[in-house]
Amino acid sequence: MDKVMNIALYSNGRVIGLEEEPAFDGRVVVYPSNQTLKDYLSWRQADCHINNLYNTVFWMLIQRSKLTPAQAQERLQGTLAADKNEILFSEYNINYNNEPPMYRKGTVLIWKKIKEVISKEIKLPGETEEKKVEVTRTRTKPVALHCDIIGDAFWKEHPEILEDDS
Repeated sequence: MDKVMNIALYSNGRVIGLEEEPAFDGRVVVYPSNQTLKDYLSWRQADCHINNLYNTVFWMLIQRSKLTPAQAQERLQGTLAADKNEILFSEYNINYNNEPPMYRKGTVLIWKKIKEVISKEIKLPGETEEKKVEVTRTRTKPVALHCDIIGDAFWKEHPEILEDDS
């Protein structure tokens, strides 16, 4: 990510992209129980959905209907999710449920054990030539998912997230 951001932001030593690097609010919090953690993460995903639905409609009103930001904000004031879905569908023929999960659900990063096969050159005792062998090892890598974490299916599929590692 850092390399991508640096390429996107700088060329020949001068800024070409954003005025500031994007950042996120990261915190370390110890939750008293797995259920409290699941509830918090579910709330964050629901919040992602609410914000993205609003922004999707907001920018459609600006880009396609040529409203000003103030007019778009005024039009959306007091609307519920059903109202926003109706605007998208009736005015722009967009079914929000068909939007990619990355936008509707956000991105969840988890540590996943991945089997990795690599080739190594080794010299066996008593031999003069190196021999190429394949070695399989397990590594833990971050994996980006765009899925529902509110229901139980995610937690059943990834029980290691809530395992006690003490």
